[in-house]
Amino acid sequence: MSVAELDLAAPDGPVLELRPAPGGAALVPGDVYALVRVEGRPAATVLGAVAEGDDPAGVLAVLAREWLAEAGPRTGAERFAAVRPPDRPGTPPRASVVVATRERPEQLARALDSLLAQDHPDHELIVVDNAPRTTDTYDLVTGKYADRVRYVREDTPGLAVAHNTGAAAADGEVLAFTDDDVIADPHWLTALTEPFAADPGLGCVTGLILPARLGTPAQILLESHGGFAKGFAPRLYDPAQPPADEPLFPFTAGSFGSGANMAFRADALRKAGGFDPATGTGTPARGGDDLYAFVAVLSAGFRLRYTPEALVWHHHRETWQDLRNQAYGYGAGLTAYLTATLLRRPRTLPALLSRLPRGLAYARTMTAQRGESDSGGGVPGEHGTQHHPWPRSLSRLERRGMLYGPIGYAKARVRAGSRKAAAR
Repeated sequence: MSVAELDLAAPDGPVLELRPAPGGAALVPGDVYALVRVEGRPAATVLGAVAEGDDPAGVLAVLAREWLAEAGPRTGAERFAAVRPPDRPGTPPRASVVVATRERPEQLARALDSLLAQDHPDHELIVVDNAPRTTDTYDLVTGKYADRVRYVREDTPGLAVAHNTGAAAADGEVLAFTDDDVIADPHWLTALTEPFAADPGLGCVTGLILPARLGTPAQILLESHGGFAKGFAPRLYDPAQPPADEPLFPFTAGSFGSGANMAFRADALRKAGGFDPATGTGTPARGGDDLYAFVAVLSAGFRLRYTPEALVWHHHRETWQDLRNQAYGYGAGLTAYLTATLLRRPRTLPALLSRLPRGLAYARTMTAQRGESDSGGGVPGEHGTQHHPWPRSLSRLERRGMLYGPIGYAKARVRAGSRKAAAR
């Protein structure tokens, strides 16, 4: 399946350009998954079948115009017009971009090339080499990217530890985090940091994550069931005004965004205590570092904004085993972060207990939708159909991961305590 970008001059306007997604292969006949931009802004995705001899831009433009016209005010052309900001805020604040990595120099180089092409006027790039086994990352950063990217080494394994180390080394007013398996849109960092200039009470901003490639069944399946995308409607989460459609707010952290595309006001992240070092990939907890940070910042009284204009293209894992590991890790990370939140912020327990009955009902509803409703909006495949049904084996792995998460978090805490004792 090809992945592309389609630029329209207006919701019902002419095509400006059709091009492959950054880092993607050339378009070929067959299914094409396309991001639709309107006046440069991400507005929707569509999925079209392009036959031999068809004009791909024409086929996809027809689908895009139909979708934007019919989707209604929340997702279509009216919504696009309604959320368009009347004026840009002032100059975005100085930003530090932190990329934690471990033994993936080829992917890292691709990510750094895109980060060095950002249109943000004042930023620095920091690579945190997490528990390296070789000098490959060091050689890459200090060689090819010398004087353009700062190299920091962190020998304790774990994504949260690496992020804390990067944050400590950074000097930006805003700390942006992304992964080594993404390609950032040139406007990504500007779009991710501009909201901080306009809202002093904003503690965190997250952005849109789309697939860079859909070349394997595992990649297609993941994106068919949501992937990492959170939609095309900007949204503000305010702890002073909990959203009515989030019955577990602020504990529904997965709806806020993902760690591959997030930024924090440095003072807000410090006030929230930073990332919990016993969470994240590379620890027994398996994940949850980003979710913990989202809830910590909201619990500290700051607002969180999701903005689809801040776009990165993510290279999904390619194999079924990768997807199995991911499913288990997501389940473990979810309950690990909740355990971390309750242990480090016990005052949140009454709020969690009060929301639990509605939250369980909400979770059951969302599970049913995952298996029975269609996806719409250009997501490849339809949920619950013969095309890309979500395997029960992956659901079982997620549930097993959820049971393991608190145990994994406890193991990570014990391991971290042992390291501290050994260092004394």
